[in-house]
Amino acid sequence: MANHDVRVAVVGAGYMGGGIAQSFSARGIDCVVVDESAQRSRERVRELHEEADEFAADGLLPAAMADAVRAHLRAAESLDSALVDVNYVAEVVPERIEVKRTVLERISTAVGPEVVIGTNTSAIPIGELATSVTAPERFLGVHWMNPAPFVPSVEVISGVRTSPSVVEDVVGFLRAIGKVPTVVGDSPGFVANRLQYALFREAARLVEDGVADPAQVDEVVRNSFGFRLPFFGPFAIADIAGLDVYRDGFTTLEAAYGDRIGTPRMLVDQVERGRHGLKTGQGFYEFDDGVGTDVARYRDRAYAGLDRLRQELGEIDLVERRDQLR
Repeated sequence: MANHDVRVAVVGAGYMGGGIAQSFSARGIDCVVVDESAQRSRERVRELHEEADEFAADGLLPAAMADAVRAHLRAAESLDSALVDVNYVAEVVPERIEVKRTVLERISTAVGPEVVIGTNTSAIPIGELATSVTAPERFLGVHWMNPAPFVPSVEVISGVRTSPSVVEDVVGFLRAIGKVPTVVGDSPGFVANRLQYALFREAARLVEDGVADPAQVDEVVRNSFGFRLPFFGPFAIADIAGLDVYRDGFTTLEAAYGDRIGTPRMLVDQVERGRHGLKTGQGFYEFDDGVGTDVARYRDRAYAGLDRLRQELGEIDLVERRDQLR
């Protein structure tokens, strides 16, 4: 599925679907958008064209990409017309399983069995949606992040019957348009939202328990582990901090909160094997042959660079804006 051969239909032109359509068309891929009515489809495409121009004017998108959006993104008059001569369909309708099932059934019966169909669900297991699709070997989850034009990650989720070649093609296609596709297992919420929702659940409990208010929680997150997350994921951060330190921290938290924040067995196993992370040269990652020194240097440069960027951009005081709106 080479870029110049791909013709895309995006079914559902809301905020997420519109951003996905912009991402394709900005790379010169012909993309047609369809929404609940022909008028709404035309309105959304006009808005997406104008928004791309605004991105370019603000320096967020090269002017050539904004021009490409205008040249390659158009509206369809109906779902049937949108699906003519396309070989990839992105289903981006609301996150309600019955709505998605109905739309996926219509899509899969309207296009040939060789047309790849990707559902942009953020939490619904792909196996539960695949039952609505004919030729399920061409069906998979393709979960974009918000806002789609700017966030690199796209989770790619294979169903039980999804063809490995389809997964490979979609991963290559996404990489070619500048995204970072990660193939993950089929589980409710996949990776991103299981982690994101778990964090929000605990953040809400902190507020409910009177430990901090929402602004205080956000301030701590943005300026502590959240500051590290653009560069390192949770396993790398644990390795850098020291897995033995993490284990001891979990011991305290587990004593206070029980299994809600219980110590992971895989963490204990690593510590018992003497794999304490960066400081011992081995943890969830390997830090031999000078890798540890390189990681430490990269970490320091990355954090200093991010601090400079934040100072350059300044901050939006959401607390003050909230108070002004009351």
